[in-house]
Amino acid sequence: MKMRNLIIATFTTLVLSACATVDKPTMTPLEIQSLQSRDYSASKEVVFRSIISVFQDIGYVVGNADIQTGLISAESSSESNAASQLWLGVTSVSQTKATAFVERIGDKTRARLNFVETNTTSSAYGQNNRRDTPLLDAQLYQNAFEKIESAVFIRSQN
Repeated sequence: MKMRNLIIATFTTLVLSACATVDKPTMTPLEIQSLQSRDYSASKEVVFRSIISVFQDIGYVVGNADIQTGLISAESSSESNAASQLWLGVTSVSQTKATAFVERIGDKTRARLNFVETNTTSSAYGQNNRRDTPLLDAQLYQNAFEKIESAVFIRSQN
């Protein structure tokens, strides 16, 4: 009887510890907006065209761009995991999607970027699964905004 209780207690502990999650530090919406936004002194047209140019420079394919609404959407090339397809019959594809929103606020033009990593898996039996993960790495946004700032500067000089 003691052995049975020990096995049940061990099993319960394992199940409960497997369910435990570690909380990731979360950012407030204001912190995310601050990370993803920059203001420029240039016109909306200059900032809009600069973002399209930078997206293309860093390897994204621009799918939609509408200067009236200020929306730009782009995506990177996809990467497939061939090993999982060969051994498990599961296809795994990852890709990064980017959006930008450009608007005129007072005498400034505000640009807000958003990068999301998309992972799609599909099995040989037809089951599909997709997971989108927002990318909130400060260095990623800093690099993009530095490139946009350079493109805005060049376009403003002409």
